[in-house]
This record gives sequence, structure tokens and C-alpha cells, in this order.
Amino acid sequence: MSVSKWIGGAVVAVGLLAGGQTATAQEAGGTFVYIVQPEPPSLASYLSTSGPIGLVAPKIYDGLFDYDNDLNIVPALAESYEVSTDGKTVTFNLRQGVSWHDGEPFTSADVQFTVMEVLKKVHPRGPNSFREVTSIDTPDAHTAIFNLENPAPYMLRALSGYESPIVPKHLLEGQDPRSAPLANNPVGTGAYKFVEWKKGQYVRLDKNENYWRPGLPYLDRIVGRFIPDASTRTAAMENGEVMYGAYGAIPNIDAVRLRDMDGISVTTDGYSMINPMSLIEFDTTEAPFDNPAIRQAISMALDREFLIENIWFGYGKPATSALSTNFSATGLYKEGLPNYPANADIEAAKALLDEAGFKPDSDGVRAKAVLDLIPYGEDWRRAGEYMKQALGDVGIELELRYEDVPTWLKRVYADYDFAMNVNYFYQLPDPVLGVHRHYGTDQIRQGTHFVNSTRYSNPKLDSLLAAGAMEADATKRSEIYGDIQKILAEDMPVVNLFEMQFLTVYNDKLKDHATSALGAYGPFERAWLAQ
Repeated sequence: MSVSKWIGGAVVAVGLLAGGQTATAQEAGGTFVYIVQPEPPSLASYLSTSGPIGLVAPKIYDGLFDYDNDLNIVPALAESYEVSTDGKTVTFNLRQGVSWHDGEPFTSADVQFTVMEVLKKVHPRGPNSFREVTSIDTPDAHTAIFNLENPAPYMLRALSGYESPIVPKHLLEGQDPRSAPLANNPVGTGAYKFVEWKKGQYVRLDKNENYWRPGLPYLDRIVGRFIPDASTRTAAMENGEVMYGAYGAIPNIDAVRLRDMDGISVTTDGYSMINPMSLIEFDTTEAPFDNPAIRQAISMALDREFLIENIWFGYGKPATSALSTNFSATGLYKEGLPNYPANADIEAAKALLDEAGFKPDSDGVRAKAVLDLIPYGEDWRRAGEYMKQALGDVGIELELRYEDVPTWLKRVYADYDFAMNVNYFYQLPDPVLGVHRHYGTDQIRQGTHFVNSTRYSNPKLDSLLAAGAMEADATKRSEIYGDIQKILAEDMPVVNLFEMQFLTVYNDKLKDHATSALGAYGPFERAWLAQ
């Protein structure tokens, strides 16, 4: 559905009608088993955007909005909204008759508390998404008025249950959200209620019989299974033990085989909201990676097309900037930047290292480092092996380290105990939401996941990021982001590798699982099983 914008100074109320279909008796019921890979460190999506948390928590927690596959707004806890003529006031009209899973009523107080006390303070992306929100008024139980310092139209793209989950004030108020028991015993307003987390095996969610969408969800139960071994995950999909695997749960090498089997399909749908980018983060505060030259050399030495073709089986596109090429549609992407070859340029990499004083020793070694790998599956292990070989060719000797998710997150984002880290970030529909957190000085937030772990700080860039967030003129905004990309192509605190294309592998009996732009990170309220 399309949503009108405010036009010519008038305040426009935008009514949003909930969509859906009516299930027949044959469609309702059943247990849906899917892969959650790897096992999540917690279920606190208000604290961490770690991928496996996103596979579970948005079934429990709602946002103010959801989004369809064309990125149109779909109502959730907010039925409608109004934007003032100056863009500095956004009024959300909240759904009535909604209850938390423990029976307490959902009200505007929950929205005010969530944004001001949780998302703006401890969420990885919340400080950027809601940076302009100075206060939230709650004149009644079903009205939340966001007061903004400056217009922030990008905020309206950050209100899903995955990105900005609304949490219960009565269960978090007066506690530190980072240590509150809600993290592993979640209580939301969503389609499914948390029942059990059996460590090392599965998490179970049951149908919310009092869900605010009448007749939904269709499924009686969803079970997220943790299967550490990649070949076992593939076998479970093949024999019908599980019916769905997203975000690389089924390695691409197996997905391209399974897509030819009867009863199993593969799709790239359900990822339109996230713009994922694979990358390498560096500790820019310590030698040798405090020198931009070695970071540039690493970018030059890695063959992006090789990674895509041989490890991700053709699903991806070489990175050419700090921004995804998908931002071309809004005029923000800048092409023709240096230090981003599609294929390795070994001689150029060596020349950069020579010029910067990284001379090879008698064994040909210029520098040594530990390369931490995101612990999300075998594809990343194989990528690490390739990088070890490729960088060895220019004299950078790597040791690979692969740990469980909590240990990895703590090492990179809490302890800063790393030199190089292979990871991926979601750039999301606007750079303010997904890109700024990687580079801004104000995003050096120790203990917060998926922000500026490199501790890169550049006052000129900070000023440009602030200007880009507030600039309403499309041409001027394009110029600002062009300058941002030029700086980052030279400083390279992060080396972007390739724009990712995730695959979802699913059993054909599973229907309507990709109705949200969030895909696997969506609520699954309309998913059903054919008999």
C-alpha cells in the first residue's frame, strides 16, 4: 500500500489499513520448525542486532510499523501517524486493545519508555535512528507525540519490530536493560509468545491467542533449532526435519544443489530492507592498522569477485565504496573511488606497503595479525582461509580465530581485543540508520554491538555525517555523501568486501513467509503450512 507524504505545508494524517488473508481450516495450525544459526547470545533485540537474535525476537516483539516488499509502511502498533508542516513533530496514533503477553495493557507509556530510555541509550542503531527525538509526549494512553530537534524522515524507516522493538515499561523500568532478566525471558505484544529456550537445542514460541490481528497467527507453534554443523543443517532441510533456513544457514554450496530438488525452493526475497555489506574492521588505534596504507593495501590485495564466485556461488556484488550501490536510487552512492578493485592488484598492494615502510623480513613477512571471523557458518571460515592465503601473498601473515557468538561479540565490541575482524553490517534504507554507526566518533560506544569498533575518529567526517543526516535538499545531500565516501576511501577504517545477497532455502509446504521486507526478521504472523 502507498503512504502519502506531507505536502505543501499541510499536516496530513496517514491512515494505514492492516492487510492479510483469511485462513481456511486447512491452513491454520501446525508446528513450523526453522533453523536459527548460530544460537543467539540472548533474545534482547533492544540491546543487540546480532543476526540470530533477529531470527527469533521479531516474532515476540512488535514495532510501530512493519514494511512490505516495496518498502511501503504497514501498520503494527501504530495505526496511523501525522507529520507536522515543519517535520519536527510526528504523532503516532496507537492501536487500542493490545496486551503484553503477561496480560498488561500496551500504552503510549511503553513507546515513550522504549525510545527514550532504551533504544536511544543502549541499542546499536537507536542513537542514530532517534537522534533528533528530544522528547515524547503521551497526552493519552494511545497517542505518542515525538518532538524532534530537526526533521528526520529516515526515522519512519526504522520502526519495525526487528529494528526498534517496543518493550514493556513495567518489566524494565528501574533496571539496567543490559542486565535485566527480560533479555532471556522476553515478553512482547507479537504474534508468538516465548515458551522455552533449551540451550544448545531449540527455542520454542507458541501462538499468541490474544494477538491484536484477529485470526492471526495461523501457526500454533514455531521452533527455532540450533544445528552447529553445516552438513547436518543441509541434511535436516533435505529430509524435512526443518522447513526454512535464511541468512546463510544453508551454505550456498548446498543451496544451489537443493534448489533443483522437488519440494525445496531458494529465494533472495525478504532482504530488501537491509542492504547487507561484508567487510573487515580494524583496530585503528594500534600498529600496524593505525596506518591507512596497510588498510588500503589489504583492500587492493583481496579479490572480491573470487570471494563472490567461489565461496558465495555468484550471489553478491563487489563493493566499490563505503555505501552500497543500492543507494544510487536516492543519489547518495558515489562511483569511481580509489582502492576498491573488483580483482586483486597484488603489485599495487605491495607498492603501497613499501612506500609506507612495511618492508618484508627475511621470510617475506611485513606484518602479522589475528583475523577474527564472524561465527555465522562455514562460508565465513572458507572466506578466512582465502584471506589468509591472499594477504600472505603480499607479506601479511594471518592467524585465523573462530569463536562462539558471545565470545566474539565481547572480544570485538566490549574488550576491543582484536586486530582485524571479518563481519557484515546492514546499511539499511538510509545511511543515517545503517552506515553512520560505523564511522562516527559518537558511535565509539564500548559494549554496544555493531557500532564503531575500529574507534576511528575524524572531526571533518563527523561534521559531514551530521550535515547529511539533516540535509533535506536531495542535490546537497548527494554532495555531502560523496564527500563522506571520498574520505572513507582514503582513510579506510573499514574495508568493504562485497554487497551480499542472502539466500533463503525453504520447504514448498511453507507459504507466505516472505510477506515482510524483513523476511526472516519479520513476524511470520501470516506464514502457514499446506497440508
